[in-house]
Amino acid sequence: MKGIMEKGWKPVVVLLLLFGAWELSSKLFDIPDWLLPAPSQIGKTGIEAWPMYQHHLISTITLSIMGFLIGASIGILVAVCLHLIRFVREAFFPLMILSQNIPIIVLAPLLVIWFGFGMLPKIIIITLVCFFPIAVAALDGFRQTDRDLIHYMQMAGANKRQIFRKLEIPSALPSLFSGLKISATYSVMGAVISEWLGANEGIGVYMTLASSSFRTDRVFVAIFFVMVLSLLFFSLIAFIEKRLLNWKSEGN
Repeated sequence: MKGIMEKGWKPVVVLLLLFGAWELSSKLFDIPDWLLPAPSQIGKTGIEAWPMYQHHLISTITLSIMGFLIGASIGILVAVCLHLIRFVREAFFPLMILSQNIPIIVLAPLLVIWFGFGMLPKIIIITLVCFFPIAVAALDGFRQTDRDLIHYMQMAGANKRQIFRKLEIPSALPSLFSGLKISATYSVMGAVISEWLGANEGIGVYMTLASSSFRTDRVFVAIFFVMVLSLLFFSLIAFIEKRLLNWKSEGN
């Protein structure tokens, strides 16, 4: 905790200086609120409009968590299949990479046409955003397993399943958590994008309505909550990683 406090004050100071300069510039140059509201105005709007966007926030959190869990499950499953089955890896890994070259903002309208405006297309969008970093990170973790340890276990009579379960999975956990942390932040972005394209509630809907009515302060409130949610999801995965990988830090 002491180390966190010692390192954490620097970005806080930078943020305070940035907000101070922003506030001063808004007052000094008399910038209209509809163009660039001051931080104090954004904070005031965030407090006063809480009843208006509370349900939007809950909807986005729920959608992000559901999409992330499904995307993480699919990403881990894909990584295991690609690692264990050579034919599958050679046949599908290039296609998986190509699939990420399709912009989600282009694919999303097609998903709405195919599956309607319900929950399914939104979950698919978040899953597509989340699964790839997890699959690639886990696959790299499997590949980076110490070859000497693999040879040692083979000499000891371990079969492929035992090597995978007792050596390759633990060795891949640090890389897997790196992918999970990236996808945790992407899940919020994916949820907001899916809400832009068709939803009744959510931060993306709130942001769209605020933008169309030139309520820039509300747009910044929505942006702030997207950033906070992404940071909270990232921190949660990092906390779980620290708890589960204590054996690795103690071993070092």
